[in-house]
Amino acid sequence: MNTILKWPGSKVRVMTELSAHFPAGNRLVEPFAGSCAVMMNTDYPEYLVADINPDLINMYRQIKEHTRPFIVVAMALFSQNTTEESYYRVRKEFNENASMPLLERAAHFLYLNRHGYRGVCRYNLKGEFNIPFGHYAKPYYPLYEIEMFAEKAQRATFICAGYQETLGMVKAGDVVYCDPPYHGTFTEYHTGGFSEDDQHSLACYLLGISERNSVILSNSDTLFTRSIYRAFDITKITVARSVGVKAGEGKRATEIIAVRKPEFHQSLIGWDMASGLNSSAFMELPQ
Repeated sequence: MNTILKWPGSKVRVMTELSAHFPAGNRLVEPFAGSCAVMMNTDYPEYLVADINPDLINMYRQIKEHTRPFIVVAMALFSQNTTEESYYRVRKEFNENASMPLLERAAHFLYLNRHGYRGVCRYNLKGEFNIPFGHYAKPYYPLYEIEMFAEKAQRATFICAGYQETLGMVKAGDVVYCDPPYHGTFTEYHTGGFSEDDQHSLACYLLGISERNSVILSNSDTLFTRSIYRAFDITKITVARSVGVKAGEGKRATEIIAVRKPEFHQSLIGWDMASGLNSSAFMELPQ
């Protein structure tokens, strides 16, 4: 299932490899929403989808709650603004009109994504969207993808929050998937960026959560990421890279899928404590 947005690093093309690592669960928790490719290509009863980008989360909420009005407003933007000049006019309005209704802002965000350079999402330090015009012959209007998303989104809760707050909401039965800005690549996703300290902090959070919940993460294949996820099972995959390469020059890169699931003996101890039985009998179970 393709996604509403063009998105560098979208997981649509690697879902075959990625989905093999997803266990069953009551809810999938994603602290880095991105294009929602994983939500659209998995089948959990519920989803908690978060991101620090308020425009991204607003668009997902508007599509979920006001599907038909969003389709109409966004389609009008696509049909009435087809030139480079009109792109910059829409971008200027998006950046400067603080009182723009949320539905219109969501439609503007989709328009900028589909008309901007390779679907990159970037803001300057003032919080202004600053991606240049993409020079596409005929940008695709994702009507089918919007309708499919709106249907799937009825199972989802969308929140604008950082990964720390989102991971603090994980509960028993949840599966956690993280697709943060990749180490050593484009990290200025939003005004704050994503540093190596952030990468390390995320790894620490996930290690703690993995004592109770299954955790899956995607990232660049570097010595740094292999070090901070050394307690995880790591699988290397090869993917296409589309941003930062010359036109017509296909390049591929390696990524890791890091997976950690609760230990068998920890599950037993948790069950034993909940039942009120003496847990000492289980302490000698192998690691």
